[in-house]
Amino acid sequence: MGRSTLEVLGAAAKSAKAAVARASTAQKNDALGFAADELGARAEAILDANRGDVDRAIADGVSAAVVDRLRLDAHRIASMAEGLLSVAALADPVGEIVDGWVRPNGLRVRRVRVPLGVVGIVYENRPNVTSDAAGLCLKSGNAALLRGSAGAIGSNIAIAAALRSGIEKADLPADSVVLVDDVRRETVTEFVRLRGTIDLLVPRGGQGLIALVLEEATVPFIIDGDGNCHVYVDASADLEMAERIIVNAKTQRPSVCNAMESLLVHEAVADAFLPRIARTLDGVELVGDDRVRQRLPEIAPATDADFATEFLDLKMSVGVVDDLDGAIAHIARYSSGHSEAIVTSDLASATRFCAEVDAAAVLVNTSTRFVDGGELGLGAEIGISTQKLHARGPMGLRELTSVKYVIDGDGQVRA
Repeated sequence: MGRSTLEVLGAAAKSAKAAVARASTAQKNDALGFAADELGARAEAILDANRGDVDRAIADGVSAAVVDRLRLDAHRIASMAEGLLSVAALADPVGEIVDGWVRPNGLRVRRVRVPLGVVGIVYENRPNVTSDAAGLCLKSGNAALLRGSAGAIGSNIAIAAALRSGIEKADLPADSVVLVDDVRRETVTEFVRLRGTIDLLVPRGGQGLIALVLEEATVPFIIDGDGNCHVYVDASADLEMAERIIVNAKTQRPSVCNAMESLLVHEAVADAFLPRIARTLDGVELVGDDRVRQRLPEIAPATDADFATEFLDLKMSVGVVDDLDGAIAHIARYSSGHSEAIVTSDLASATRFCAEVDAAAVLVNTSTRFVDGGELGLGAEIGISTQKLHARGPMGLRELTSVKYVIDGDGQVRA
């Protein structure tokens, strides 16, 4: 019985990983530069393919948030190319000596960064992930095995073709980046069971995908989890600053995981701030607890499910808390562990918030939208891990490597 198409594609990526792992920094950077050039040269073809995906999505009646994630334009393609060049400009983690020491018997011990091998990424309706993930995998010495969504398949095929062409120009195997074009639902289950092929799996998608991975995966994985992100406005907050931060965190791009989903306001400033922010957020559907609705009776009540929901849309839950303890307790109950922010002018409150809030990222007096690999200087990112092992927060180049021990001796033997 012959192998499935998915097994063949996985084998192709596995066969390329050794060449990528031993490639020099200069060769990897050349490949990224050529790939960026190809994205620019093929921009019209990519946009044509994307228009087909967007038209199908609209015809299928998907939400505006999903269409926004799917839609490409000239600026977003240019950003994808710039992301590849940004990754090329970063220090190569492969071969970096993490630490080292000499044992009393003279053994010299080093821990050195090495590639993981084949990184498998499953993702939904975000065609820019095709470029971002491929670029990060390449620079970190890994082969990328990509499985995007059916909704973005035309866009992904066009983008992957551009990347593969650029990589070949640097004399690296085109199969350093392999896109799975079989987008039947059952292939996801098969994908996450490619034990012996995929060395690390990164699922980027909604709760259904994450549940499938938790139930079915037989390969190591890191969860790129939900972003139920909060902004807490403390009693000492500069309310003008808080307003700017909340508008940016909620509305600048509501369909992404680092957009805020829930606002918490200290009781002491609730009378002054809630009507103000409600006026500013005209067009955002607000739902609130009883204390919020005393100030904003026109909004709908918020349920526990609302406070636990990642809306990915122009909707936001709002709560009033007695103090910092109440904010920390609310976040502990409802947070997905992604990104949590405080607006305050009190150093003690900021310090406590950062120490006690359990999330991949905590922010003081700034927008949750900055929790992004590019914004934090990592170049592009492959995802934002909400787990606590190996990698947490935006996953850049170093998070796509492991370490090996290199031990040098002069003939020592163990007694």
